Amino acid sequence: MAIQQNEPSPRIPLSRERVLRAAVALADERGIDELSMRKLGQQLGVEAMSLYNHVANKEDVLDGMVDFVVGEIDPPPTGTDWKTAVRERALSARRALLRHPWTSRVLESRTTPTPMVLEYFDSMIGLFRAGGFSIDLTHHAMHAMGSRLFGFTQELFDDSNNDLDPEAEALMLQTMATHYPYLGEMALAISHDENSVVGQGCDDQFEFEFALDLLLDGLERLRDRARISQ
Repeated sequence: MAIQQNEPSPRIPLSRERVLRAAVALADERGIDELSMRKLGQQLGVEAMSLYNHVANKEDVLDGMVDFVVGEIDPPPTGTDWKTAVRERALSARRALLRHPWTSRVLESRTTPTPMVLEYFDSMIGLFRAGGFSIDLTHHAMHAMGSRLFGFTQELFDDSNNDLDPEAEALMLQTMATHYPYLGEMALAISHDENSVVGQGCDDQFEFEFALDLLLDGLERLRDRARISQ
């Protein structure tokens, strides 16, 4: 009687999603410093050169990893007020970063926001706008919230270095407004901001004082609430 031999399982084909999932798993297990194209190839059981059919380079992998984690953030809750919605999204972002603790470091290293990051910012701006905030106040609220929007406390916004010529800037704003309406609305308002109601554009000193006053006002309200409950 012939002995039947088990046929080897078919190899799962590589794809961009599979490469990024493996990169996230590797970083989760060993840390982001251990991520390399060679080790990623080993993780997938392929030569590193095979990865370049699906990702451009390591920077592309890192961008994709950021989008992977941002994609885990819960969408805005429906049927609630703006404050609850913003808080829940920020807490969901924090849970995602706690699952992938390397993410904040990679976010800080990105020089260009990825599409998923832009969509996330756009939706958060939309929550403030739907809650009755002006463009100017929303702008400063986003600065004050800073990286807390992503569940950690390092400041993410640095729009002080803008070397684009006027035509390139206008084209960028037009493209942004088409794909990310709330983000484009804010960028356009800031670029033409000469008489801001709350503050002048992105002045570092003003943003620092705005965040400080906002936090102090919050602490004052907590203090008053505690006095009433005593």
